[in-house]
Amino acid sequence: MFVSETKLRVRYAETDQMGYVYYGNYASYYEVGRVEAMRSIGFSYSRMEEDGVMMPVLENHSRFLKPGRYDEHLTIRTSIKEMPGIRIRFHYDILNEAGDLIHQGETLLTFLRTDNHRPCRPPSYLMEVLRPYFEPSTIND
Repeated sequence: MFVSETKLRVRYAETDQMGYVYYGNYASYYEVGRVEAMRSIGFSYSRMEEDGVMMPVLENHSRFLKPGRYDEHLTIRTSIKEMPGIRIRFHYDILNEAGDLIHQGETLLTFLRTDNHRPCRPPSYLMEVLRPYFEPSTIND
């Protein structure tokens, strides 16, 4: 399983009248977590798009547990629990400064060719950087 953490501070413009993160902004937080997770292992969305592959979102699920608040530092824990095929599922746990789980989410994306918008396999260079996170441990006892 692949796991990455990204931190961000809740900006005033991302909150509602109560000072809570507006519910629609969690999708943006997912994107921040997803892009930074991929960047942390050397994968570039830009390169993939230049190579003719894009990743549109097919599903977006959210579970609100506690409010995120203005000016808090949040941790977005992004994970991939299984190797991708033509689709890739990301899981998100968002924690507040106290380490409390405040939000959970999930997105399902697919790989599409930009020229014909047909599903395709993930780029080989993405599979190469993800593979070590899914191989069984080879520890000798």
